[in-house]
Amino acid sequence: MRAEADAANPFAPPDESEPAPPTRPRSLFGEILDWMLAPLLLLWPMSIAVTYLVAKTIANGPFDRGLETDAYVLARQIHPVNGVAALTLPEAARDFLTGDNVDKVFYQVIGTRGELVAGVPDMPLPNDDDRPQPGLVEFRDATLAGNDIRIAYTTVALAPNGGNEQPVLVQVGETFDKRSALANEIIKGVILPQFVILPLAIVLVWFGLSRGLAPLTTLQANLRARRPDDLSPLEASSAPPEIEPLVTSFNDLLTRLAQNVELQKRFIADAAHQMKTPLAGLHTQAELALRDDVSPDVRRSLEQIATGADQAARLVTQLLALARAENRSSGQVFTHVEVAHLARLAVRDWVRAALAKQMDLGYEGPDEPVFVDGNPIMLREMLSNVIDNAIRYTPAGGRITVRVRPRREIGHVLIEVEDTGPGIAAAERPKVVERFYRILGREGDGSGLGLAIVREIAVMHGGTLTIDDHVYQESPRLAGTLVRISLPISEETPNLP
Repeated sequence: MRAEADAANPFAPPDESEPAPPTRPRSLFGEILDWMLAPLLLLWPMSIAVTYLVAKTIANGPFDRGLETDAYVLARQIHPVNGVAALTLPEAARDFLTGDNVDKVFYQVIGTRGELVAGVPDMPLPNDDDRPQPGLVEFRDATLAGNDIRIAYTTVALAPNGGNEQPVLVQVGETFDKRSALANEIIKGVILPQFVILPLAIVLVWFGLSRGLAPLTTLQANLRARRPDDLSPLEASSAPPEIEPLVTSFNDLLTRLAQNVELQKRFIADAAHQMKTPLAGLHTQAELALRDDVSPDVRRSLEQIATGADQAARLVTQLLALARAENRSSGQVFTHVEVAHLARLAVRDWVRAALAKQMDLGYEGPDEPVFVDGNPIMLREMLSNVIDNAIRYTPAGGRITVRVRPRREIGHVLIEVEDTGPGIAAAERPKVVERFYRILGREGDGSGLGLAIVREIAVMHGGTLTIDDHVYQESPRLAGTLVRISLPISEETPNLP
């Protein structure tokens, strides 16, 4: 009802009560790759930040030592004059001290009473508790006239024993231009190679992960290359330890599957024996009874019993053949089969049945042998069903031709069975290959299994089944039927004696 409503109203909203389709899990390769590359891509910005901090520390080292030297030199030029600190620095030395062509350099000398002895008056002062002992130089960052500066400062004691006077404060500061330039150069020297190393690392991770998952690819290739009837266990010892439990479990599954297949084959064999034996006995008893003098009514009943036994035996045979064909992994042994020879044998098997209906059953085939990979018993059963189907539904006096046509340019061999029967309508062709389907009003005592068996056996051998019209010029009113089976030709041709 829901499908009819959706067809009537294509713009209807989706039914929320219907469960959403399950999401497909991601590939193992992509999952591992994400977990390997995600931390790498997250750590890369962190490494840039750490590198920048380390670069700043490295850049501060030599420039701090230069500031320290300037502070020591400036401190040695301070002498007491009439009990007051004085800076005896020549004018050339002052020009050299402030003559940096990149950074701005500032200095300041504060006397024992807090007066400005020399230098920049508005340079920020350290806290009283932060002033170092005389002869020691310390560093701090500050701001002067809107510029960030690095300051080296020390103190000078004018009194021999220290006295009660406050030591003279000496400060030398400079801006961060040279430091920033050096830090940027260090950053470039470290970061730029990472732009090359990081993609290379991703490629190497991709390659390493592909190599690491190569055993899974090999295992997949081995499984795909196996024949459907190969139920032998895999080599678990040659698998990596991580997937060895998976291979062991798969081998256990193959063992259970082989046991089930063997049980099914035994059941089919037992069922064939148990069902065919009483039917054959019933047919024999009916034939023996027909030899006696019986009334016409009894004779008709006995003939119907014999015919019914034959039909039941044929139905049992077809059912068992269909069961074997549908179970494509039932251990069918494939060998090189010569198609033309198999077709001639199948035609020979049905000559008597064709002559009983006064039919012309013929064969056309190539002179050279044509081989396919398949099970000869199943292929012969397939041909028998097609020929039997043609004999049953073709009127008496008709003509049936079995033809083998190799098409090596496309790598297939075509097996065709054409008749002069009533034909099959195009609308009925997809249905006649279904089990137990019979066209209404069609004469014949078939069971509706023949073409279903043919299709299953053809698919089992990698082939296809098509049904078409075949119009004879001698009888244009009869559409006829052309059943075409296409099978792949074997790539390896056995050496014939």
